[in-house]
Amino acid sequence: MSKESEKNVKPPETFKSVHKYVQMSARKIRPYADLVRGKFADTAVEILSCYPSRGAKLVKQTIYNAIKNAEDRKTSSEKITNLEVLDVRIDGGPMGKRFRPKSRGSSSVFLKRTSHITVIVGFGW
Repeated sequence: MSKESEKNVKPPETFKSVHKYVQMSARKIRPYADLVRGKFADTAVEILSCYPSRGAKLVKQTIYNAIKNAEDRKTSSEKITNLEVLDVRIDGGPMGKRFRPKSRGSSSVFLKRTSHITVIVGFGW
């Protein structure tokens, strides 16, 4: 493929949704992101609806918001059904430090972890 034809290739149209500062560790949410990565968006929402955990509900909500972002920017509804989950990223956010009392008057630090959920849906190649 020549450089001129590479310039003419249009990247897929993508729509993004970000849920920041989720009060849950990224380690608990990542398995649900791995379940739906690469699937159609409506199928991904149905898959995550079967799981009762809070992490699945958070990922499902973020995917649903990305679908709604696509509906706001696109007018044709037949294309909305072809949306794919192109990327799901679960990144660690800031950690709050708390102290727990220990024996003999000492204390230990434990971390309240947060995470950021980023979902990108699009029409693929």
